[in-house]
Amino acid sequence: MVMRRRASIPARINIVGEHTDYMGGLALPFASQLRLTLTATSSEATTGDSTVVALWEAAGGWPAHLHVESEIPIGAGMSSSAALCLAVVLCARGSIDSMDACLEAQRIEQTVLETPCGLLDQMAMMHAQRGRTTLIDFSSNEIESHPLPADWHFKLIDSGVRRKLGETDFGRSAGDSVLQAHALKENQRVKAALRAKAPELGVLLNESHASLIGIGVSHPDVDGLVTQLQTTPGVLGARMMGGGFGGMILVLVDHPNALPEHPLVVASQGGFLEEFLE
Repeated sequence: MVMRRRASIPARINIVGEHTDYMGGLALPFASQLRLTLTATSSEATTGDSTVVALWEAAGGWPAHLHVESEIPIGAGMSSSAALCLAVVLCARGSIDSMDACLEAQRIEQTVLETPCGLLDQMAMMHAQRGRTTLIDFSSNEIESHPLPADWHFKLIDSGVRRKLGETDFGRSAGDSVLQAHALKENQRVKAALRAKAPELGVLLNESHASLIGIGVSHPDVDGLVTQLQTTPGVLGARMMGGGFGGMILVLVDHPNALPEHPLVVASQGGFLEEFLE
């Protein structure tokens, strides 16, 4: 009998609350329609991509053939590595508490991929609900689910800049006082976002990007594109999204038809696991 497990994990979209997770702060993410799928099929030996195999073994996985399919762009601030690590943990462990899965995915990402990640990505992916945002309080890892307002329309613009966090000054770009000041203001922006109409949210996104520049995690090419977008008709606000140094720009538009060449981002369901015996 062959056992097959399939884990499906969404890309993370963080509205506001960037670089706050490791500071015990707040974030307001949701899950996009883009997903990564890992299929693990029982076998005599573990086979697959070398990185996936290394993560699988670190998670205590059983002998399996590992196959990954992903719609999530790599190095674009949408947490493709966290999605992969979560998928590995779900397939390797089967029945596991959602928070335990997040912590284990963080552990193997830090150990194997040597990424100094917090818990934003994992918690956003595991706790997401269709059509809703997730308020995360990293001082207690508590979550609250909130409906995604009907007038919040998001699109993603790829800056084209790609950098691996392990190859940057991530975590060393600013002093503690600067990071603490950023986190304090970012937490205030998260709270304000919960009651904001779309135009108000756009201002918060613009303020968030300026703060990210201040802590040294942005990139000049990204900043130029963000400024251009912020002054584009139909755009209410824009900011760099993710750990930094490139990747995607989150854009809030006043109507779904704004920036017509780019599709809307849809709030999707969180990560899940399926198991088959054949």
